[in-house]
Amino acid sequence: MHKTVPELADRWLRRTPETLSELERRVLQSTVDRKPISQDINDSLAGLQGAGDRIADAIARIGGSWTFILSFIAFLVLWIGANWWLLGRDSFDPYPFIFLNLVLSMIAALQAPVIMMSQNRQAARDRIDAAHDYEVNLKAEIEIMALHEKLDELRHSQIIGVREDIARLAEQVSRIDEQLSGRQTSQ
Repeated sequence: MHKTVPELADRWLRRTPETLSELERRVLQSTVDRKPISQDINDSLAGLQGAGDRIADAIARIGGSWTFILSFIAFLVLWIGANWWLLGRDSFDPYPFIFLNLVLSMIAALQAPVIMMSQNRQAARDRIDAAHDYEVNLKAEIEIMALHEKLDELRHSQIIGVREDIARLAEQVSRIDEQLSGRQTSQ
């Protein structure tokens, strides 16, 4: 009972092979070949990242952590404390801390696009994951439908077997009944 992709497309998806997407065709072909379709997407995507991508991801990972936020607050408190209280009149960056504002603006100007690049790459990775999840779910659904069909066929063949057994037993009972009624009439 070897099925083909067009037969499975018609049977399980109720579509003609011409209307199948490449993903659906690949899923049906893996079903015909009895091969798994799931794979670790992270492995395939890891090889595609360049040095800039890895750096952007690292900056986004560090810049979005509580460790970074708390240490940056500590840096700001130290900067303000050193320039206001400790240095007094000879402070490096006197109040209103214009140089500190410049440094913070430059960090924000550089950090924001880097984090956005990382988020865009993560969104693309999520779309690939979602497409792969759909592929795996479609294959699982097709396999479950195939299992249901096999169980239905098995149950149907068992019912036919039971009917044949009942018919055979009914025939034997009627023969026995005929023999018994023939003996009773002869006595």
